[in-house]
Amino acid sequence: QVQLVESGGGLVQPGGSLRLSCAASGSSIYAMGWYRRAPGNQLELVATITVTSGITNYADSAEGRFTISRDIAKKTVYLQIDSLNPGDTAVYYCNARRLGIEFWGQGTQVTVSS
Repeated sequence: QVQLVESGGGLVQPGGSLRLSCAASGSSIYAMGWYRRAPGNQLELVATITVTSGITNYADSAEGRFTISRDIAKKTVYLQIDSLNPGDTAVYYCNARRLGIEFWGQGTQVTVSS
């Protein structure tokens, strides 16, 4: 079993930055990532990273302003978001893949508004 605990969301003004964190419990996690669901939209990929090798994958819409990273020792994955705009308002979910099974966090709200 894998448990994921997200943190770092909140209300941010346009142009600001946030760093989301996701701490994982459990072992043999192959990859972790971030997805988001904006109001009225479907869940969409933001970025993923493999735990051991650190290979990253970004959605086209996330290239440039989003940076995913991980701390292996802390079993934590981060999502740095820069130049936030209202279109980034969404619930951000952490995801982990372990032995072919996906696990999800409870989500953290990011609201971009002046």
